[in-house]
Amino acid sequence: MSVSIFFYLSSGLFLGWALGANQLGNIYGTAIGTRMVSYRTASVLTAVFFVLGAVFSGSGAAQAISDLGNVPTLAGAWTLALAVALTLFAMTRSGIPVSSTQAVIGSFIGWNLFKGLSLPVMELSNIFMAWILSPVLTCLCAFLLLKGFKVLLKKIPIPLVYMDAYTRFGLIAAGIFAAYMVGANNIANVMGTFLSANPFKGFSFYGLFRVSGQEQLFFVGAAAMAVGVLTYSKRVVQTVGEDLLKMTSLEAFVVVLSQGVILFLFTSVSLRNFLLEWNLPAFPLAPISNSEAIIGGILGVSLAKGGRGLKFLTVFKVMGAWLFSPLMAMVICFIALFFVQNVFRLVL
Repeated sequence: MSVSIFFYLSSGLFLGWALGANQLGNIYGTAIGTRMVSYRTASVLTAVFFVLGAVFSGSGAAQAISDLGNVPTLAGAWTLALAVALTLFAMTRSGIPVSSTQAVIGSFIGWNLFKGLSLPVMELSNIFMAWILSPVLTCLCAFLLLKGFKVLLKKIPIPLVYMDAYTRFGLIAAGIFAAYMVGANNIANVMGTFLSANPFKGFSFYGLFRVSGQEQLFFVGAAAMAVGVLTYSKRVVQTVGEDLLKMTSLEAFVVVLSQGVILFLFTSVSLRNFLLEWNLPAFPLAPISNSEAIIGGILGVSLAKGGRGLKFLTVFKVMGAWLFSPLMAMVICFIALFFVQNVFRLVL
């Protein structure tokens, strides 16, 4: 494979690194903040299951990103991914758990505006619906789970020593589940711009199994996410784990589990097909903001406690970043596309 292809993929790798650095806080930030899981254990588990989720379950949400617009050249895909990566890096340096999905959408809007293309209203409406539903559903899920667990613990008292052990195990298991689903859902944000111009070709390994070009693309992007988790995630971990709401270990478990459940609803192709077969309403397959989901979970826990202890200033700061990030990515993308086409004379 030529050096130029690796150069064009570099922005996707940068984006994967920045996204990975931003997401550990959303998965294990509450567990680390309650001292139930160490930072090292959390980062290693997250990195591993990011890769597994992306490779084995990433196709559904990735297709939703690809449907936003056709980016037929590696130069164009490189530019869109770079705009998103720069936005994520800026937010991560500020310690804010930003929505990578929103930055990707902003970048695609910048692409469509630059190319004079009409915006894909139907696809955007599905993603916007997912953005609205995900924090609301996570909030509701966390509220109900915490209330349910408290009722259960009153009826079945558990000694404190065992309770800590069970909660630690639950936090680790819920984090693994959430990490797998984040990898499956967010690989769309990392490599979705490259799907139309995927440089990898499928190959068969001695006739035993076949590795598709998409799986190779997703593996490369997920590996970059894993490196981001392992190298540059402590700032966001502090924001989510300590600055928003002081939580008990049980409350942290509820938040992480709720996030994983909601990500599953919007990522699982099998679940969607099952619901459609039975003529039931199905959730749209779309990359959702797990930053929104985790904040929704924290809000649900706070509401279950009567709204006590929540630091609304930090919440408003995070929500402001959600509004600013797509605008920032759109502007960066539009300006970068102009330079790539008119200064560097590359075909978009």
